Amino acid sequence: MNLIERITIEPGKCGGRPCIRGLRIRVKDVLGLLAAGASHQEILADYPDLEEADILAALSYAAEQSDHLILRAA
Repeated sequence: MNLIERITIEPGKCGGRPCIRGLRIRVKDVLGLLAAGASHQEILADYPDLEEADILAALSYAAEQSDHLILRAA
């Protein structure tokens, strides 16, 4: 499975926000924990349904989302 395929978006789940593998764990929540200094091991201990690849998928998703076209005024 490609890492990015672990990210799912379902209209009726978590307000349509990106989640990990259909679980009610949002990408934003995983990224927030990492930004706050939580280690992968701490996150995995707190969320036993997550796998290491899910954390990497959240990071990959965030990296892809930040790569957007920048338009310049003429």
